Amino acid sequence: MAKISSDQLGVEPIGKLLIKQAVPASIGILVMSLNVLVDSIFVGNWIGSIAIAAINVVLPVSFFIAALGMAIGIGGSSIISRALGSGEKEKALKTFGNQITLTILVTTSMVALGLYFVNDLIPAFGGKGAIFDPAKIYYTIILYGVPFLALCMMGNTVIRAEGKPKFAMIAMIIPSVGNLFLDYLFIYVFDWGMHGAAWATTAGYLLCFGYILYFFLSKNSELKIGIPHFGLNASILQEIGALGFVTLARQAVTSITYLLMNNILFNLGGEAMVAVYAIIGRMLMFAFFPVFGVTQGFLPIAGFNYGALKYDRVKQSIYTAIKYAAFVATLVFVVLMIFPDAFTSLFLSSRPDLPPEELATNAFVMEHAPMAMRLVFAATPIIALQLIGAAYFQAVGKAIPALLLTLTRQGFFFIPLILILPSFMGELGVWLSFPIADVMATIVTGFYLWKEIKTKLVPRA
Repeated sequence: MAKISSDQLGVEPIGKLLIKQAVPASIGILVMSLNVLVDSIFVGNWIGSIAIAAINVVLPVSFFIAALGMAIGIGGSSIISRALGSGEKEKALKTFGNQITLTILVTTSMVALGLYFVNDLIPAFGGKGAIFDPAKIYYTIILYGVPFLALCMMGNTVIRAEGKPKFAMIAMIIPSVGNLFLDYLFIYVFDWGMHGAAWATTAGYLLCFGYILYFFLSKNSELKIGIPHFGLNASILQEIGALGFVTLARQAVTSITYLLMNNILFNLGGEAMVAVYAIIGRMLMFAFFPVFGVTQGFLPIAGFNYGALKYDRVKQSIYTAIKYAAFVATLVFVVLMIFPDAFTSLFLSSRPDLPPEELATNAFVMEHAPMAMRLVFAATPIIALQLIGAAYFQAVGKAIPALLLTLTRQGFFFIPLILILPSFMGELGVWLSFPIADVMATIVTGFYLWKEIKTKLVPRA
């Protein structure tokens, strides 16, 4: 693979550059999303729909701890992109060293707390009734691998900040392919049930960590750090924290959303209703992969050119990213509106020897999930503006607006809606909360992005 310089982020045509950055990111996210999707299909068909609900309960806790690594990664990568753009190589190196130290310290501490409070956290996130035991098995094993996942998520953002999207793509593909192979081996061949599903996922994290470690030790990386770079620096930590808090806050709100949704839906329809949401959640992760890919590709381009004071290129990257993301989001919308039943049926076993309670759960899910899917994805074509707008402020180091816009959809609109609407509309109120929150958040984000472009991104003489 040819060596690529980060300087290309400031000179190549924006359209070509965004495709070069976004396509590998999209492929990587696609493979990871397929991993989540197929993993859930395997679990649903080989273990049962209650097992899918159990995994859905565990995800908020494990993803929140892993998101600490992503938060540190994105916060630090914004600094690295701008430092490389302005020629401050030493600051980039020091930032990377601080990212590694901080990720290890924070995530291992959180894992220890997560294991200590296991019996309290699982019921709090909806792991009640028949869901509790399989959720506890999955949770305990997964948490051992979460620090490695956090390091992977941190390292992946740094690879993109260097302008090396193909390596970042490979880092995302390796654990996904490994996990799917091990799912088949551990669940289907060895019949390890939930233990097999959990160990397959944890092993995938370790594979990813091994590849990212190889990248930074090889000649492919520009960031060759030494022992002094690992020493924590207060000013760098403050900037990483301010920018990374945006990502962490987003994941914290996502975890709160899972907690509320699982409990609200459990009260409305028991374990089967939680299983419906689990399937919707998997589709949300999978269906938006190209939009998230464009967003990931946009971040280093905007950050580098902002650091280099090339504001025309920053504006062009915003417009181009929104256009590309809106196009693929519309395609996703059309497919999901036409085939929700087909996607739902993928997660449900059709074996004739299933116990009666499993057949009843599957019938309930098949009846309720397609309608829910259509409502949840009803505003999909407009989410591009929302995602790119929030990503812009994070990419250029403006922590406060980035934080507020990131929290707009779920924190300011969605959570209040799911607390209010189900009281009047039941299950329908839960699913309607999704598109209403999307529309309101897009309007707010569009206003702030337009104001920023008109007043701040003015070419300098």
